Amino acid sequence: MTRPAAATVFREGRRGPAHRPAETAAPQRKRKFAWRRRLAPYAFVLPFVAVFLAFSIYPLFFTLRLSFTDWHGAGAAHWIGFGNYRYLLANSAFWSSLGNSAVLWLLVVPVQLVLSVIVAVLLNTIKRLRGFYRVAFVVPFVMPLVAIAQIWIVLFDQNYGAVNAVLGAVGLPPVGWLVTSAWAKPTLALLFLWKTTGFVVLIVLSGLQQVEPDLYEAASLDGAGRVRQLWSITVPLLRRSLMFCVVLQTLAVFQIFTEPYVVTKGGPYNSTTTAGLFLFDHINRADLGTGAANSFLLVIIVMAVSLLFVRLLRAED
Repeated sequence: MTRPAAATVFREGRRGPAHRPAETAAPQRKRKFAWRRRLAPYAFVLPFVAVFLAFSIYPLFFTLRLSFTDWHGAGAAHWIGFGNYRYLLANSAFWSSLGNSAVLWLLVVPVQLVLSVIVAVLLNTIKRLRGFYRVAFVVPFVMPLVAIAQIWIVLFDQNYGAVNAVLGAVGLPPVGWLVTSAWAKPTLALLFLWKTTGFVVLIVLSGLQQVEPDLYEAASLDGAGRVRQLWSITVPLLRRSLMFCVVLQTLAVFQIFTEPYVVTKGGPYNSTTTAGLFLFDHINRADLGTGAANSFLLVIIVMAVSLLFVRLLRAED
């Protein structure tokens, strides 16, 4: 009677030490895998956060500190407080550059919104070659801007340009598109319109496709024509998309640099010196403190204008 009991105790004693580590290791593995699952999202996000901090946040604060100093790229930066800001706010060239950008905004954004709505409605209604027309409107947006600027110089040259050749063929005098203050800004505005309108059309078209077709059917049954439907249904329902385009294009217009730099060099008589080109002039002269202050003034102005449009959008909700 004692042998089976002893054998049982002996077998249990041998199994016990062998099985206890496995039983205690299982919770440890579970805790280890739980920590891995918790840390996995942060590990995936960490590269973006590192790049964002290194190339966005740090340069932003460095530029803000630089705007309060007098620094030309070498040596120690001398702290001058708000001296750069006072200099810019009292500089007529700074306000002239803002005025040139504002005129370009008036020449571009209202015309672009009207064209985008009309083109988006046409692209949404046509059936044949719809994909071809959509791609055709996007092609200018993806083309290199410097190449387009060079084409613009060839087209609008006063002596040998194709546009003046067409005008001469119908008996009209040549126009100094790029060498007169009256025509330089409209010519640059036309370049910006041709370059970016396709992108705005895509945004408006995406908003237009969210409009329920039943609204147009009900309006047509009530006797509303196409123009009435466009004004009473399409435009109100596209208000958010249009205001987004206004904010987006406001940022783009006040950052225009390549177009005047390549096409007109800011001339004639600084009539096309935009806010972006005026900022580049400080950086080109290694006046980095004033350039940093200029950039932050532009940020404040553009943010104020953008918040104004957002406020107008919320007022209608």
